[in-house]
Amino acid sequence: MTRLLFVCMGNICRSPLAEGIFLHLAAQSGQRDRFEVDSAGIGDWHVGHEPDPRSQAVANKHGITLVCRARQIESPEDFENFDLLLAMDRQNHRDLISLSPSEHQGKIHLMREYDPEGGNKAEVPDPYYGGPRGFDDVYQMLYRSCEKLLEDLVKR
Repeated sequence: MTRLLFVCMGNICRSPLAEGIFLHLAAQSGQRDRFEVDSAGIGDWHVGHEPDPRSQAVANKHGITLVCRARQIESPEDFENFDLLLAMDRQNHRDLISLSPSEHQGKIHLMREYDPEGGNKAEVPDPYYGGPRGFDDVYQMLYRSCEKLLEDLVKR
């Protein structure tokens, strides 16, 4: 079993959407039982909250239901328990590196490293302060990234 943790700032917009998309794609491909998937936030502002309604709306539009509740990253447990931690942006990546025991830092990657239209430095922008269009754009980035991530993990 491969264990994945998607991480953003507050765990209500990007990371729950990534979690939902990845689970949806894994189920569609018949690979769901190969993965344990979760999401978390760097900060504790939204702990216990449902995903942002705009994340839920864009997920629902694509037949995905987001069922998670926001939680904050738990150090060092999350670094020990997950095989791959996927940060949405460079600040999240830096925060994870600073929280992580050194032996687990190799598990931390930027989400868009897996996006065929992204690259090593590409970020998933935070759509929180924007309108619905930003959530549609983030959905597309995350979908492409999750699709490639799943493909790569299934090949292992």
